[in-house]
Amino acid sequence: MNGSRRAFLATTGAAVLGGLAGCIGAPGGGGGDETTTPSTGETTDGTTTADAGGNLADVELRFETLAGGFASPVDVAIPEGFDGDRRFVVDQPGRMWLHSEMELHSDPYLDITDRVVDLNGYDERGFLGVAFHPEFVDNGRLYLRYSTPRRSGTPSNYSHTFVLSELTVDPEAMTVSADSERTLLEIPQPQSNHNAGALAFGPDGFLYVAVGDGGAGNDQGTGHADDWYDGVAGGNGQDVTSNLLGSILRIDVDAEGEDRPYGIPDDNPLVGREGFDEQYAWGFRNPWRLSFDGEDLYAADVGQARWEEVNLVERGGNYGWNVREGAHCFRADNCPTETPDGTPLVDPVLEYPHTGSGPSGIAVIGGYVYRGDEISALSGAYVFADWQSRGRLFAARPQASKPWDIAEIPISGRDDGGTNVLSFGRGPTGELYVCTSKNRGVSGSSGTLNRIRSV
Repeated sequence: MNGSRRAFLATTGAAVLGGLAGCIGAPGGGGGDETTTPSTGETTDGTTTADAGGNLADVELRFETLAGGFASPVDVAIPEGFDGDRRFVVDQPGRMWLHSEMELHSDPYLDITDRVVDLNGYDERGFLGVAFHPEFVDNGRLYLRYSTPRRSGTPSNYSHTFVLSELTVDPEAMTVSADSERTLLEIPQPQSNHNAGALAFGPDGFLYVAVGDGGAGNDQGTGHADDWYDGVAGGNGQDVTSNLLGSILRIDVDAEGEDRPYGIPDDNPLVGREGFDEQYAWGFRNPWRLSFDGEDLYAADVGQARWEEVNLVERGGNYGWNVREGAHCFRADNCPTETPDGTPLVDPVLEYPHTGSGPSGIAVIGGYVYRGDEISALSGAYVFADWQSRGRLFAARPQASKPWDIAEIPISGRDDGGTNVLSFGRGPTGELYVCTSKNRGVSGSSGTLNRIRSV
C-alpha cells in the first residue's frame, strides 16, 4: 500500500464495517479477571470508544423491517461513499442482494451459487461474508468468503475448501458477475462446521479474516493438530504452525508477495518467527462476526456447551480456546492461564453462560458499537445478541475490569423480523441493522434485514 493512501486512512479512520457461525441452526453448537484499557481512538464521527451514553437499563428497541425473502442472511455490509444508501445482504446459499432507496432490488447483486457447496437444511457452510474495499467507489474491489467443494490441495477426507477471493466490478452497477474473481487464499476445512467467515477492513487499511478451528466437538477428529495442551487432545486454536485454523488473519490486499497474491504487514506478530505470517491473533473456536470501532477490534467467539464470549482483539493475542471456554477451564477443573513460554491466555471482555439467571443463550452473534444519533442512550455501547434472541438484544460498555456488565435490551416490536438473530451491520451514520430468520437452518424465505430503532 502506498504511503499516501496509508496516510489518508490514518487521517480519516476509514474502515469497511463487515457486519453463523458455529452452527447456523444454532451457531457454534457442539456437543482470572484482568485489567483492560479499551482504546480511545477516534471513530469516523469524532467520538471515542470510551464515550458514555445513557443508562442501558432504560433502553427499549424495535425492529423496522426493510427487506425480506432471504433464506439465511448471514452478513450485511455497507460500503462508504454512497451516502449510506446501499446495503448489501449476503444470503448463505450463495447470493448477495442490494437494498437501496428503501427497496430490495429484484435481481441479486451477485450470484455465486455455482461456486458454493450445495446446502440443505442445517449447514454451517456457504457464502459467509463480504467486505468492500475502503476505496470501493474508486476501484470497485470487494472481497468474498465462501465454502466451495474440495479443491486441489484439500485432502479427500476433508469436508470442503475455504475460499477468500477478490472481485473487481463497476462500483455503480446494480448487478455484477463473478467473472473477475481472483482467488487470494484457500484453506482446507476438515469438518463442515466452525467456519466463521467474517471479513472486515481495519483503520490501517488491512483486511482481517476470521477463521474457525476446523470443526467437530471437543476439538477432536480429522484435521486437528497436536498442540502444547494435553488437557484436551488436539486443537487448532493453540497451534500456529500446522494450519491457519482457529485464528484471525491480517493481510494487505493492496500488495503482492513473492509467493502469494497479497502482502503481509511487517508488524504481524509471527513475521520472522515460527508460525504463519498471516496470523494476527489465535485461540479461537468459531469467531462469528468481526467489527471495528476506531482501532478497537471486537470478535465474538461461539462456545461449545457452557460459555459464549466476545473478545477485544489485539496483535498477537491468544484467546484461550481450547484450554479455556470464555474465562473458564474447558473440560477440566484446573487449567493453565498462560502458554509454556509464558504468554498469557487473554480472557474475554464479555461472556455469558448457556444456563442460569441473567443474560444467557447458546451462540453469540457479534455486533457493533452504536455511534448513531437516534438512540442516544446506546451511545458508545457494543450491541450484540444471542442466536436465540428471545425478544432481546445485549449491550455493554467498556469497564476497567473483565467481564464487562451486559444489559438485556427488550425488543418491543419485531415488525416482520424473526426470532433468530444471524448478523449485524452498521451504516456510515452509526445506526445499526440486524438480520434475522424464523428458521433454524438454511431454508425457506423468512430471513429479513431490519433497522434497529428506538421505541
